[in-house]
Amino acid sequence: MIFDNNIGDYIDNKEEDYLLISGIQHFIFCRRQWALIHVEQLWAENFFTIDGQIKHSRADSREHFESKGDTKIIRSMPIVSHKLKIQGKCDVVELKPDEKGFYFSKYKKKYQVYPIEYKRGKPKTDESDKMQLLAQAMCLEEMLGLKIEEGAIFYFETRRRERIIFTKEIRNRLIDIVNEMNNYYSRRYTPKVRTSKKCKSCSLKNLCLPELEGTTSVAYYMKKRIEE
Repeated sequence: MIFDNNIGDYIDNKEEDYLLISGIQHFIFCRRQWALIHVEQLWAENFFTIDGQIKHSRADSREHFESKGDTKIIRSMPIVSHKLKIQGKCDVVELKPDEKGFYFSKYKKKYQVYPIEYKRGKPKTDESDKMQLLAQAMCLEEMLGLKIEEGAIFYFETRRRERIIFTKEIRNRLIDIVNEMNNYYSRRYTPKVRTSKKCKSCSLKNLCLPELEGTTSVAYYMKKRIEE
């Protein structure tokens, strides 16, 4: 049980085929990279992925429930949206006392629900971090039956939080992105290569194999090469 029995039941009913929220960042960075990881099940490590994992493990290693004054802190909280068909975890959810907030029977009090995502480096020029945080918020909204107006992203390089407002416009963009992801996943479709400067920092640059035709999966190609 996370907060109430109804929330625990909501998590128990999640589908194994739902997409991972963490994949939204991959998808926005490069749709082919996302497909290689989440459709073809390929993965490779580089400095950036390992460094990010270390920083997240530090955040996840603390107690799952903590209090700082009147604020309650929940770490690594499982979340799911049956509407969007996505699932994952919130790095941190802060509960701030608010008479207009959501009532938690565990604490016998009303709180504002405030999701926080931890990221390596500094704020990106694209919307990948913002969309990942918003996806978490929309899962929480569906699970708890409330509206979350904002959250924050903490960047390890700048050591500060970036406040993110969840507007109608970015909500609609996220829905379009998740629908496209679900469409690719249901078709087991891997987009063709579109080379750019981002390829240099991609952890899958040695697995991307741009010489392949669009009808041949990288996983199948690698399997045949190993058999040879």
